[in-house]
Parts: sequence; C-alpha cells; structure tokens
Amino acid sequence: MKVLVVGNGGREHALAWKLFRSERVDEIFVAPGNDGMTDIAQTVDIKADDIEGLANFARENEIGMTVVGPEEPLVAGIVDYFVEESLPIFGPKKQAALLEGSKVFAKDILNKYNIPTAEYEVFTDPDSALNYLKNADYPLVIKAEGLAQGKGSIVASNFQDSQDAVTRIMEDKTFGDAGDRIVVEDFLEGEELSVFALTDGQTILPITTARDHKAVFEGDEGPNTGGMGAYSPAVNTDEELMDKICREILRPTLHALNSEGIDYRGVLHIGMILTESGPAVIDYNARFGDPETQVILPRLGEDIIELMEMTNNVELKYKKEIKVSGSVAVCVVLASAGYPLTFNTGYEIKGLDNLKHHDDLLIFHAGTKIVEDKYYTDGGRVLGLTVVDNGLLNTINKVYQYIEEVEFEDMHYRTDIGFSISEIAEKELN
Repeated sequence: MKVLVVGNGGREHALAWKLFRSERVDEIFVAPGNDGMTDIAQTVDIKADDIEGLANFARENEIGMTVVGPEEPLVAGIVDYFVEESLPIFGPKKQAALLEGSKVFAKDILNKYNIPTAEYEVFTDPDSALNYLKNADYPLVIKAEGLAQGKGSIVASNFQDSQDAVTRIMEDKTFGDAGDRIVVEDFLEGEELSVFALTDGQTILPITTARDHKAVFEGDEGPNTGGMGAYSPAVNTDEELMDKICREILRPTLHALNSEGIDYRGVLHIGMILTESGPAVIDYNARFGDPETQVILPRLGEDIIELMEMTNNVELKYKKEIKVSGSVAVCVVLASAGYPLTFNTGYEIKGLDNLKHHDDLLIFHAGTKIVEDKYYTDGGRVLGLTVVDNGLLNTINKVYQYIEEVEFEDMHYRTDIGFSISEIAEKELN
C-alpha cells in the first residue's frame, strides 16, 4: 500500500515513522514534509491546505490511505472532499472536526450533555468582554474561538492580564479570524492530562495518555507554544481513573456526537484537568497531538494502518483494547530561540551523526532542511528527541544526556520536561 501523510512537522515525521514499520505499507509520501523525513518517505511539494492538489496526487498515485496530521485541513473539510472522490483517508469530517475548530461549539456540546468542564461565557465584541471581566473573579482563561496552533489560550491572573488578552485576540487579531469570538472560562486547578482515543462513531477505545508542556519556559512560564515536550504515559493516571474518564467523558462525548447527528471517525484527543472533583475537559482536538504523537506512537503495539482501516470501516467493536507497551517515552523539543514569537533560522545543526548510535533514541524532524549534506534549522520547533525506556526519571535523564551531543546556534529547550509534577518523586524517588 502507498500512504500519503499530510503535514510537515514532528508529528508527521512520527506518523511516517510508524507507518514505515507496517508490513502493509510499501511507500510513503509526505506533503509537504521536511528534509529530515527523506530516509523513510518522499516529500511532495503540495501544501497541507491544498485539498484539491492533495486529492489529485492521491488519485494519480493510487494512494491506499491518506493520513492528515494538522487540524487546519480537517476543519476545512479535506476528509469530506476525499470521501466524495472515493479516496481513502483517515480523520474526522468537517462537521466532526468542529469539536476542535470551534471552542464555542465544543463548550456548548459539553454543557448540553453535562460533560465535566469549566463554566464559561462567550463574547463577540471586546467591549462586552471587558465589561464582564472588570467584575470577574480571577484567575480566568481566555481563549480564541478558532484554530490558533495551540497558542490561543491565555491565563489571566487579573483584569490587566485579561485586558491585554482581549486586545491581542480580538483587536490586534494575533490569531486572525480565530479571534472573532472569545471564550472566557473559569480556571481549573489540577494536573493536566491528555487522553487519546480512537472512535468509529459507534465504539470509542482509549489508546493511552500523555502530558504535554506548552509554555516556552521552565516552570510553565512564558507564552504558549505548539508544545515544548511531552511524555507518555502520564504518571498521574491509573486504571481506576481511566475507567472514570471512559465513563464520564469518552463515552458521553460519543453519545453527544451521535445525538447531534455527527459521525465522528478518527482520533479524539482530549485535554483535561484533574480537579479535586474529578477530570474535566479543557478542549477537544480532532487529530494526533504535536509533540504527543512523538511519545505515543513509539509505545503503540499495533499496526497503525490496521487501526485506521478498522476505524474507517466501523469495526472497532471487534477490539477489546488497543495495545501499548509498558515502557515510558519522553520527548524534548529543541527550538529556535524566540519561538513562538520572532526567531532566526538557517543555522547548521551539529552532532546528529553522534545521536545515531543510541538505540533507544528517536529523532523526529520538525523544522530542518538539508543544504550540501548538512542539516540547518528551518522553523520554530526544529527537532524532537524521544527516548523510550523503563521508568520516567531514568528516561528523562537519558534524553537530556543525548541533548548534550547536538547543538545549533540559538538552540532553546526546556530543562524540566516531566519534572514539573510531584508524582515523579512520589513514585520513583521514594
């Protein structure tokens, strides 16, 4: 089978890497991809939002499955277009992808079907929002309604913070049309958790958990990025909690979608907060996360193509569970200094050959290019270094040891990926 992966970052490299290991897959294309993927896939000069161009390529090259990495094409309706053209594709249709594409739609679903989430208000103009925020209780979370590449959520500790957030989102249009409306939510106290599941519209099966670190600086300080690192499984989950999540969030979400006449087939990635009263939904995502994919797929113990086909064919009822390994995966993102704001690129990346000697290390390229057989930086997030081993603390230590062997000018990374939660000490140091 020939497979086409849509996208160009670390998530797409991880998807191509996992697909490369399927006995069903003969050839992989990534559109547009990046130079770091060319050892396992052919890059194709078609942008991820060029739906017609991607469909034409899939048809002409007899692609057996197209796998969509980023959220933008899903929200734009790439799956609907491919299905109409009888082209196999994995991911939810446009109406289903609204769970991610519209914060208001998602919150209304959560509220209507009594799925645990924060109390919220929706505003369509800055004056109304500011009038509400003057007398609000803080902290609050202010979110751009539409897609903002994981950067449109701002925690406001006081009115000045919220005023700045409203100005950025609604007046300065930092996130474009995504800021036409905002959602103002109560701030939920607790540890964050990401749960990944597959659903074919009738059955929903959890895959595993992960913990993402979005803030650019240590201690979760600074602006949100697309993700500075992740690990899987999350240490703050156990079988009892997962049963509760399935009972109170996963299955009710599927019921809600069915009740609304929405046939959701694909990955459902749910961000949660573990509050004192139980897990509550922060947001829904209609695709694999980035960089979470770089720690989830190395632990996946199944052929990813078979899972995708079962999802598309509404056959998940025949599986009792999705197998994942008992190992731990930790990913640290090496970024360009200044990301997610302004940054420079074009710096040589040194030491990558040294890293090839580590059998427990995976290198996923996010923003690199090759010039005369040398790699150079070509984006905000440059590389994701993932180690798979036993024990979270041990795996964390290994990935940071390996990072010392690679360098490029303006290289920035967080030094506390996985260390920001107390459970590590409780579970591994005592």
